[in-house]
Amino acid sequence: MNDYGPLRDYLKKQTLPELVLSFEQIEAILDAPLPRAAQRASWWDSLRSPQERMPQREACLEAGYVATRQADGNSVKFKRLPRNARRSYESGSA
Repeated sequence: MNDYGPLRDYLKKQTLPELVLSFEQIEAILDAPLPRAAQRASWWDSLRSPQERMPQREACLEAGYVATRQADGNSVKFKRLPRNARRSYESGSA
């Protein structure tokens, strides 16, 4: 599963500064199962190893959010980036 466009599009439509989605909700948005790796916190962490390009991280960043897997291991918090931080990610300087 490499197409996280539906997640990006969903996040772009959001107006909340933060939201939490369960893995089930994310899978419904994607209309596909998440890989087993999605259970690892590092798989979602947009701020960790920004030079390592991963499609799910890119989708979140393109939508203006950073993602963090929640401690429950079954959900992800999406937090809106400030506009000036978004430009840093888009230019690759973050």
